[in-house]
Amino acid sequence: MMNFELTEEQQALVQTARQFTRDRVIPVAAECDAHSRFPKDVYKQAWELGLVAPGIPEEYGGAGLGELDNVLMTEELAYGCTGIQTSITATTLAATPVMVAGTEAQKKKYLGALTSEPSFAAYAITEPSAGSDAAGQQCRARKVGDDWVLSGQKIYITNASLASWFVVFATTNPENRHRSIMAFIVDRDAPGLSIGKKEDKLGQRASDTATVILEDVVVPGSNLLAGEGDGFKLAMHTFDRTRPDIGAGACGLMRRAMDESIRFALERKTFGTAIANHQAVQFMIAEMAIKYEATRLLVHKAACMIDRGSKNSIVASYSKAFGADAAMQVATDAVQVFGGAGYMKDYPVEKLMRDAKILQIYEGTSQVQRMVIAKNLFASYK
Repeated sequence: MMNFELTEEQQALVQTARQFTRDRVIPVAAECDAHSRFPKDVYKQAWELGLVAPGIPEEYGGAGLGELDNVLMTEELAYGCTGIQTSITATTLAATPVMVAGTEAQKKKYLGALTSEPSFAAYAITEPSAGSDAAGQQCRARKVGDDWVLSGQKIYITNASLASWFVVFATTNPENRHRSIMAFIVDRDAPGLSIGKKEDKLGQRASDTATVILEDVVVPGSNLLAGEGDGFKLAMHTFDRTRPDIGAGACGLMRRAMDESIRFALERKTFGTAIANHQAVQFMIAEMAIKYEATRLLVHKAACMIDRGSKNSIVASYSKAFGADAAMQVATDAVQVFGGAGYMKDYPVEKLMRDAKILQIYEGTSQVQRMVIAKNLFASYK
């Protein structure tokens, strides 16, 4: 029998994240958006509450929570600001390949660093010519003695300016595409590694996004995370585990948009009555609720499959693609409910609409998710 009830422990996690969001995230969200600033003090407090990388196993100082626990907390953080939430959960994105493929020494050093103090990590895969085509990596890796030397650029990297270490994907031969891709753990202070321009973005402006430049960066052999060919597999496996987090972020954004719309619809009057009494407005808000509930079910299913160790590529893509597209529509409709006021920065819905767009792009566009889904469907019939 399926049980949709949360345990007492999960309810407590939700309440902790919800209260933190109300007290610390919502009050600073607009200012951080306006000035494109990530609030490090908020991150520190989130870390102290166990909201940063909660899935790191206990033996490395983490809480050892499951993916369902993680998405529940992610939704609450996203309710306040998906920009701040993205930078918080990006540390999980970087930690995941280390948890999956790292050696014991790598896990102790790098996962332990995240749990011993409120530090950041970043996942560096996107390049100027390798976005949706993740197999088209151009960043080069060449072996020199027992070490590896990396050269190239990574763009649009979340937490790039803040990270103390990076998971970097590189190739020994671009012509071999996925068969030559490797993964490395690279320290921030490695000679030759520098941070380029900070991006001026449409939305999620509170999240730090910048370029990572690698100029003959020497990486010790002990920091090799995945060898030739295995690097690409690790990248895809990581996304299978983290795409539900994007869906959870979409849930938080949709719930916030719906709450703001309901509140406004009950207060705003036209033609002598609250606009909540107009069927056109009622239908838009009803659609918001449907999209939110459907996304949440997909996200929770994908998370439960991760916790059970089941293959979940297609469901992870369901949750990410449906959730991202739904969030964009819900945020757009929220602006419509507010009318002219929704277009103004005096109200939060214009920010929600700007923030929602990137959900359809990062960690695989909505179109890439459909490619993954179709590939899995066809494979199941062979």
